[in-house]
Amino acid sequence: MTEAAGSDYAALVRSVRAAGLLRRRLLAYGIRGLLTLAVFAATCWAMTWVGDSWLQLVTAGLLAFAFGQVAFLGHDAGHQAIFTSRRLNDALGRSLGNALTGLSYGWWVDTHNRHHANPNHEQFDPDISDGVLTYTRAQGMKRKGAASRFIARHQAWLFFPLTLLQGISMHVDSVVAIKTDRYRSKRGGSRRYEAVGLLVHATLYLTLILLVMSPLKAVAFIGVHQALWGLYMSCTFAPNHKGMPTISATQKLDFLRRQVLTSRNIRGGWFLDFALGGLNYQIEHHLFPNMPRPALRIAQPLVRAHCTSTGVPYTETSLFGSYRMVLTHLHAMGAPLRASRNTSVSIAAR
Repeated sequence: MTEAAGSDYAALVRSVRAAGLLRRRLLAYGIRGLLTLAVFAATCWAMTWVGDSWLQLVTAGLLAFAFGQVAFLGHDAGHQAIFTSRRLNDALGRSLGNALTGLSYGWWVDTHNRHHANPNHEQFDPDISDGVLTYTRAQGMKRKGAASRFIARHQAWLFFPLTLLQGISMHVDSVVAIKTDRYRSKRGGSRRYEAVGLLVHATLYLTLILLVMSPLKAVAFIGVHQALWGLYMSCTFAPNHKGMPTISATQKLDFLRRQVLTSRNIRGGWFLDFALGGLNYQIEHHLFPNMPRPALRIAQPLVRAHCTSTGVPYTETSLFGSYRMVLTHLHAMGAPLRASRNTSVSIAAR
């Protein structure tokens, strides 16, 4: 991949601005926000109506979906895509993130902005940092412990089961970030406000659950809800970049190519737009992070045509095709560990 002139992106920006695609869509967001909060409230009401019954495991799934839709609105607020005022976007983001879903808005904005600045960069993208899964061969070969190496060898098979823990992991990361002030928010008082928001969420969440169901059912409800929410979020974010080219420290790319070559769009109609929160237009979202969600679909033909004219590959696939690409990539990254293990077993058997 080679360096290209920055004017390639500038020309696209002019086209997008001329089409009015960066204007705020307050009416659309107002309707979407009211419907989302109505679904959230209806789900909470359904929990009180069902009462102390194992049918609450069904409402746990509904609440996981509601959490995901609220998180999508918080995502848009974090990108300053809803209001022209940063203060209003941040206030909405903290309300939706900290108070309703129990996620630190400041932690998420810091982490997500670093990802947007360097998507799939081996050193700078926190989304492919060396964690439970390995996204590069170098990460895999650094694995030491037996459990860590086992996960890396079989991570393609373990991917979906591990996503069931993602909801809990995000809650833990949020608390740790606020406790240690790890995120880089420069907005005064945000740490205190966010801590209060997380406490409000935990209080309301646990109080509602414990008031309407027995302790055993409450534990089951929380387990199912958090697992399905983690699965929903992971299945939304994973198709966007995993399995796309990674950028090494020696590669220098202009903004257009850095964003497009590492991103993948998901084909589908209005239902997929709704279910994935507009993130199926990942290329457009990365090129214009503050573009309102309703404009992403309209911007797609402009972006795709521009990429064609400039010779930049534009990747688009089906939802299940994207999962296949993700799992294929994860399986390939674990191959060196499987090979080394097989070699060790062969030597030991002699």
